[in-house]
Amino acid sequence: MTFDVRRFDIYRKVPKDLTQPTYTGAFISICCCLFMLFLFLSELTGFIATEIVNELYVDDPDKDSGGKIDVSLNISLPNLHCDLVGLDIQDEMGRHEVGHIENSMKVPLNNGHGCRFEGEFSINKVPGNFHVSTHSATAQPTSPDMTHVIHKLAFGEKLQVQHVQGAFNALGGANRLQSNALASHDYILKIVPTVYEDLGGKQRFSYQYTVANKEYVAYSHTGRIIPAIWFRYDLSPITVKYTERRQPFYRFITTICAIIGGTFTVAGIIDSCIFTASEAWKKIQIGKMS
Repeated sequence: MTFDVRRFDIYRKVPKDLTQPTYTGAFISICCCLFMLFLFLSELTGFIATEIVNELYVDDPDKDSGGKIDVSLNISLPNLHCDLVGLDIQDEMGRHEVGHIENSMKVPLNNGHGCRFEGEFSINKVPGNFHVSTHSATAQPTSPDMTHVIHKLAFGEKLQVQHVQGAFNALGGANRLQSNALASHDYILKIVPTVYEDLGGKQRFSYQYTVANKEYVAYSHTGRIIPAIWFRYDLSPITVKYTERRQPFYRFITTICAIIGGTFTVAGIIDSCIFTASEAWKKIQIGKMS
């Protein structure tokens, strides 16, 4: 007694002479193939593309920074001489620095009547402020003009990643040239730690921030207070993390199998229903003729 493996064949073959091709079946088959091709290309595009997933959690992501945040500031004061412009930094840890000059540059504007200040410095991860003022000048002007344009204010590493829309330079382009020349400007910043992790697992640390601002002329019992441009900051305990991900290959294969099997099944049901209805209609017409 021989054992026939063919009995386990669940894909039994039907002889060609027992099948009947139809125009409806051909039309449905072509539509079925085009539909499967469209879905396959859509899934292939999604599989190749990188997906960016974001999440929120409470933590300090950059523990190796030594409790520091790098700051990049670029601001123009078109009506204030460079000899008068300075950067002051202070915070709740006791830091009070007047006239910060390290990694900074002053570029004269308007034939020396104005100044563009560019600087890179670090701040502690505690509430504090830094401000552009005339406090470090040898001789204080009587009426300093603090109208300005902020070209850039960014914290941490520079992130230029497609599909990540964040407030990494929220004050970039802020124009206060039409403001009161003797007014002080307060920018209240809420800094949000941000982490970007690529497909290789490499992390980059940056900071987004929200901003509110006010403009005012300050007075004390001795008279008008010399105006300044204040950036008062505080850190959010919430960290935003962006992670690059790609669809697993097994999920792509599973989806393709589902597309092929589902399309063939649905197309077969439609073809069967149309064929059955067509045969029934033919029998009705033959009955009427007889």
